[in-house]
Amino acid sequence: MSKNKFDNIISLCKRRGFIFPSAMIYGGLQGFYDYGPHGVSMKRQLIQSWWEDYVEKRHDIHGVDGTIITHQKILQYSGHEKTFTDPMVDCRACQSRWRADLLVNNQCLACGSTDLTEPRDFNLMFQTQVGPVQHAGSQHYLRPETAQSIFTNFKNVCDSIQPKIPFGIAQAGRAFRNEITPRNFIFRVREFEQMEIEFFVKPGDDEHWHDYWVNERYDWWLKQGLTAEKLVKQVQPSDDLAHYAKATVDLCYEFPHGLEEIEGIANRTDYDLGSHSKNQDELNIQATVGKNVDSVAKLAIQDPSDKSWYIPYVIEPSAGVDRGLLALLCDAYTEEQLDNGKERTVLKLANHLSPVKVAVVPLAKNNMQIIEQSSQLVSELNSAISGSVVLENTGNVGKAYRKHDEIGTPVCVTIDFETIGADDSPTENHQTVTVRDRDTLRQTRVSTTQLAQYLNDQYFSTT
Repeated sequence: MSKNKFDNIISLCKRRGFIFPSAMIYGGLQGFYDYGPHGVSMKRQLIQSWWEDYVEKRHDIHGVDGTIITHQKILQYSGHEKTFTDPMVDCRACQSRWRADLLVNNQCLACGSTDLTEPRDFNLMFQTQVGPVQHAGSQHYLRPETAQSIFTNFKNVCDSIQPKIPFGIAQAGRAFRNEITPRNFIFRVREFEQMEIEFFVKPGDDEHWHDYWVNERYDWWLKQGLTAEKLVKQVQPSDDLAHYAKATVDLCYEFPHGLEEIEGIANRTDYDLGSHSKNQDELNIQATVGKNVDSVAKLAIQDPSDKSWYIPYVIEPSAGVDRGLLALLCDAYTEEQLDNGKERTVLKLANHLSPVKVAVVPLAKNNMQIIEQSSQLVSELNSAISGSVVLENTGNVGKAYRKHDEIGTPVCVTIDFETIGADDSPTENHQTVTVRDRDTLRQTRVSTTQLAQYLNDQYFSTT
């Protein structure tokens, strides 16, 4: 996909109500984006698809929802305060600021100058104060990831529902990183959403489960609509691994700006639970991390066979919602040349992610009988179909089709004079509607009494 097409996608997102730059009326706020009516619908459905597949349909993964403001000591013992940094340089010529590892030939990306400062570490976490008086103990952080509240709630989950290992804890929610150089639309931003699972396994079983989750998550993204030709499993080399990881495989998508990660599947060993556990020496627990002098928790599992305690290893599939959504938009975006010589733009989204499922289009907006039947049909379909059914009363069928092609609506249903039984209409077409398919442009006459069943069978079946 060319950069020009990527620009067209960004334009479509704004024009059709998917994504807007935040604070537009004040000139915008770099690295922050707001989701419009269609964008928030698509994003929520993507998260819901993940939640249904991994929490609601499985017996071994349980959900939590932790706070966004994070206790300072959590991020101290997790290692974030010391290691959650990027190398930053300033350009002395134009005063711009960049991540050092993004520069080519040590040149400023804005002006090309090589007169740059030495790289220095920049902590990516947003600080905040809790309480009415600022002091050392009131400093905390906006969470840089959703994982840590899973680890700190490990004992609460174990005590309350007694899960059997292996098991997972899942969370979807917002995270915050003070990126030096936000870029590529919603790919790298300062406020974003994650879908994370921490899957706890016995040491020794970790490599098997790591392979399992790499393949499972790859297949899941294909089911959401990404094409296998553009989705790559990329093994991180050992010298690039995070301080907590034994192994990591990134799922990378071929964006217009290059191959970039949308999800990482890491083997985090026992680092996290060990970091947040009370002094292991006192508890006679083996772990690969040092002592925690502040924690009061015993984040460990007792082996029923010999009553010994151990800290589980953790396999973490961590997906970026915004990045995944951008990949899906890029994959779905299509510019087609039609047989009549005209062009159309269409989002060929997976039906379960489309913001609007069905658009009901009255052929004439000034014919009350057609309008009334269209409104009645919208009510009936909203009760029968899972998802949004809208009345598209523009009075111009062609414009309605083009609009819903760009939104990604799988099917449009047109109410015309044959539907209402006008005098010159064929009798066999009375009480039928035209069903128009987004991808094939095929139009089919379907009885209004059979319409809901037809749409569910053809477009929205979950089997």
